[in-house]
Amino acid sequence: MLNDVKVVICGKEYKIKTAESPNYVYSLARALESKINEITTSGGGSSPYAASIMVALSLLDDLNKANQRLDNIRTQTKEYVDEAGKTRIERDAAQKEIEVLKSKIVQLENMVKLRQLKDSI
Repeated sequence: MLNDVKVVICGKEYKIKTAESPNYVYSLARALESKINEITTSGGGSSPYAASIMVALSLLDDLNKANQRLDNIRTQTKEYVDEAGKTRIERDAAQKEIEVLKSKIVQLENMVKLRQLKDSI
């Protein structure tokens, strides 16, 4: 269900249809207006329009950097999963080898017992 939300940014009203909650949209609008006001009052003499462009560029930069970090995390996670899979295979092979060696130890112990029995006869 879409919500009809009215927000005011820099004195202008905008009507938005969104699946997000109104409170969430209001908080976004307040944050945007705050960023625009920071730029317009910083002494640069920027208009709200120019400040909006600067905010948009800054937010796109943040988004791109966050996506790059996310891609790096995904790549690292895939490498860790692949490494864990290889390690699991190596562990399974080592456990099988341990079982084979245990079996050989039992055979050798039995052979030693037989030889001792033979020698005692």
